[in-house]
Amino acid sequence: MKKTISGIRGIFGEDLNLRDVLEFCNNFSSLVESKKCVIGKDTRPSGQMLKDTASAALMKNGIDVFNLETAPTPVVFREARNYGAGIMISSSHNPLEWNGMKFVINGRGINEKELPRIIERQEIPKRGIGTQIDLSTSYIDDAKKIIGDVENSPEIVVDIGGGAAKGFASELLRRVGCNVTVINEDVSASTRGPDPTSDSLSGLIATTGKKDIGFAFDLDGDRLVVVRNGERQTPDVTLGLGVARSLELGCKKFVLSIDTSVSVEKFIREKGGSVQRSKVGEANVMDLMLKDNAQAGGEGSSGGFILPEFNYCREGLLTSGLIASMLGTAQFTEILSYMQGYNQIRDKTRIDSDFHDKVIEEVKYKLSKEYSEVITLDGIKGIIDEDSWVLVRKSNTEDMIRVSAESDNKEKCKKIVKDTLELVSQSYEKIR
Repeated sequence: MKKTISGIRGIFGEDLNLRDVLEFCNNFSSLVESKKCVIGKDTRPSGQMLKDTASAALMKNGIDVFNLETAPTPVVFREARNYGAGIMISSSHNPLEWNGMKFVINGRGINEKELPRIIERQEIPKRGIGTQIDLSTSYIDDAKKIIGDVENSPEIVVDIGGGAAKGFASELLRRVGCNVTVINEDVSASTRGPDPTSDSLSGLIATTGKKDIGFAFDLDGDRLVVVRNGERQTPDVTLGLGVARSLELGCKKFVLSIDTSVSVEKFIREKGGSVQRSKVGEANVMDLMLKDNAQAGGEGSSGGFILPEFNYCREGLLTSGLIASMLGTAQFTEILSYMQGYNQIRDKTRIDSDFHDKVIEEVKYKLSKEYSEVITLDGIKGIIDEDSWVLVRKSNTEDMIRVSAESDNKEKCKKIVKDTLELVSQSYEKIR
């Protein structure tokens, strides 16, 4: 089981069961000052059981539950901003047998100070029994106001991936003026897995054909990957396109996760904006955004663009509309051309989580000798030159050590990742 600010998640029936759900949601109740909580789920087979159990734990503690049933994470976060708290039943991009809970306070994910309140037993004073109320959402209307009307009725293919974006993504894009074709609507018939950032998206590529663009969502609808001209774009491109549109909307202060492409930062600075870097994880990005009063930003590794004016989370749905509104414009072509000069590779290797910290420390020692500059904000990041870097960090969501790298030379990037993965394996063997 993983217990981080990204949520609590595990394989349902093995290291995550309904008793765990009751305990964590009971503890979360101590943070819900509004006595109101929005709840939704993605399309995992175990979702309904977890949602019902979570709702029962909340109501037992006098909290009224506002039920969205199946809804994307951005919708839950948006409504939690209105009601004071939220729970999204999902384990995001993990395989279908996984499930979990994302906890939301005042529209944002929990931070590192609040996490212990959820994973450590709390005594909740008795305050009556809460009720459950079915909730309808104005999300699509609200998002349309930010996006505006899209000109020229672009042809768009939406790959739902069998997830909670069903009905929301296609309806939003149609409402702003796009012609939409939908594939992989149902989880039982989807031709791909829950995570579009790691999938080849062959079905979407084949269907896109002569269409203007394709969008692929993860199972809970907060991650977005772009397919353009028959090619699957990196997640950083999704973020870059969102950033380009937000610059046009007047945003100047940005926060980017430490693993986001240097091309996005350079583009922002060239347009007169400023950039702060955060730890990986949308909650970390959002936390720094709120502290720095940043207007936009996000996480390149997950294709996660964040616009705090609208939502305090990765916004796959809104971003698809913002990108659609840029099709055929100069800034769309400019940011794509700008980013195509850089190559990002993200890989991972399974390492027993008990050894994560020791492996990272060993790698830090070795990289400190090899590179003139190292950054220890999140794991260890070695700066190779102004266009090349490597980052080694433990995953927030899996029992993995992640290795991310970037360079303006593709073969150089491949070698950086290969050499660093070998270094991680050697370090693991040394300390076991």
